[in-house]
Amino acid sequence: MSGVKVAKVAAADVAVNRRRGGEIRVVLGPATAGATTGFLGCLSLQPGEYVTEHYHPYSEEFLYVVKGAIVVRVDDEPVEVSAGEGLLVPINARHRVENHGQEPAEVVFHLCPLAPKPELGHVDTESVLDTEQPQVLVGGER
Repeated sequence: MSGVKVAKVAAADVAVNRRRGGEIRVVLGPATAGATTGFLGCLSLQPGEYVTEHYHPYSEEFLYVVKGAIVVRVDDEPVEVSAGEGLLVPINARHRVENHGQEPAEVVFHLCPLAPKPELGHVDTESVLDTEQPQVLVGGER
């Protein structure tokens, strides 16, 4: 190999975060894999569940629906995204992810670039659901 560190992480080995709703797992990121430019994770939403509204001042967010369907409210405009479809949420766009369907939704997400500091990565615009959970940080040391 070229000397580049390869990291393999199982989603099942990553702690679930429910702070903003649903089950969020950051699978590949600075803390789990030593990533330096972005991070990738998975989101599971049961029918009726949602991820509270927030935005990323430094990062674009890529969402890809693997199973089910979601509605992403981007700056208050609903966008339906079904299995096999992806959505790009621009930097600074407020967004909330909702499952209005009758079956669970499985979503893969990727954010990049990382914020200059982890605490600057997410800005909540709606009250979080579980204040006991740690904040999912979107940033890292470079």
